[in-house]
Amino acid sequence: MKSFIEYSPSSDFPLENLPYGVFSTSTNPVKRIGVAIGSEILDLKAVAHLFTGKILAGKQDALRQEALNDFMALGRPAWTEARSTLQDLLSADNHTLQEPEIRSKVFVQQRDAVMHLPAKIGDYTDFYSSIHHATNVGTMFRGKESALMPNWKYLPVGYHGRASSVVVSGTPIRRPRGQTLPVDGAAPVYGPCRLMDFELEVAFFVGGPATRLGESIPAAKAYDHIFGMVTMNDWSARDIQKWEYVPLGPFTAKNLGTTISPWVVTMEALEPFKVPNMPQNPDPFPYLHHEGSCNFDIKLEVDIKGPQGVATTVTRSNYKFMYWTPQQQLAQHTVTGCNLNPGDLMASGTISGETVDSYGSMLELSWKGTKPVPLKDGTVRKFLQDGDEVSIKGFCVGENYRIGFGPCVGKLLPTNPE
Repeated sequence: MKSFIEYSPSSDFPLENLPYGVFSTSTNPVKRIGVAIGSEILDLKAVAHLFTGKILAGKQDALRQEALNDFMALGRPAWTEARSTLQDLLSADNHTLQEPEIRSKVFVQQRDAVMHLPAKIGDYTDFYSSIHHATNVGTMFRGKESALMPNWKYLPVGYHGRASSVVVSGTPIRRPRGQTLPVDGAAPVYGPCRLMDFELEVAFFVGGPATRLGESIPAAKAYDHIFGMVTMNDWSARDIQKWEYVPLGPFTAKNLGTTISPWVVTMEALEPFKVPNMPQNPDPFPYLHHEGSCNFDIKLEVDIKGPQGVATTVTRSNYKFMYWTPQQQLAQHTVTGCNLNPGDLMASGTISGETVDSYGSMLELSWKGTKPVPLKDGTVRKFLQDGDEVSIKGFCVGENYRIGFGPCVGKLLPTNPE
């Protein structure tokens, strides 16, 4: 595919990608929907009138909003039509947007844009769907024989997270305070978290019309409710988590901040990178069955940059290590009749591979703090230190192009003074 926008084969945003985001500029502070192409952003508010297909005609206002929720609500036929229109408008053969006077009005350089959350996130759920991660954590705390809990291979385990603290890439995160138990059997103490961690995740945004309370979506019909994906860092305070999670699970150890990439990569862009689903044993219940693959060869990397400014890649993982698919996650979420809304966010849980260099958290990389992780600046880490910047990269590699998610970056700041 050839666009009149020039970009290198290493660009995250070729014509084959076209992810959606929400941006503003210093000269126009109004938030608006954009599409990334090369190093530029196409302002959809400025070109919404050009979406004249049989589905979007009369519904262009969905592209003029300050968030993607209304567009997400339109459903897959509208998303597919919009993608086709965008690829046509941006192709080298279409001159509609190529005149210099028009181009200056509808395109913005990404370097001049301020990115915002792509949607109004009403609800956020985090799953626990990587078998290697679940096995590693279970082995640490329960031993190899009891690594996976009895329910783990029967259903996608998850918990309801805090939507209000989901933030866009570039937002700094404060080291939290809380109760911890430094010595087993002793009294708990209150103070700053000592074991701060990242979690390498990928999340998907829910789309399609809102569902009704009491309505469930089987995995076989779940795909049309998945709009697109973002990369995610689910910051975690491990020592706070250890003390508080029994018996109800994660709470304040997880609500301190969750970073997502600003660009939502559509399922259509990811389609060429589908790989077989991981074999599941025992066979899932019928409501968790779906035909075909919903797993993807998304290469994932995490860099840590210390205060000295030197970045070290500490892990290389892949989304294909997921045991439970997005369709199965969504089916489990709604099996009891939980209603969904466009813009709801559902995360994979930490994604780890089989080898040490593919583990998706410091908890695993340092094996509960027993194995220091060396950085290129000459220092080591067991957990994150104040001033560390964590950067997550996600991308698929095609023939002479790649599909990227853009930055998912956050810097850990010291605890606020009391």
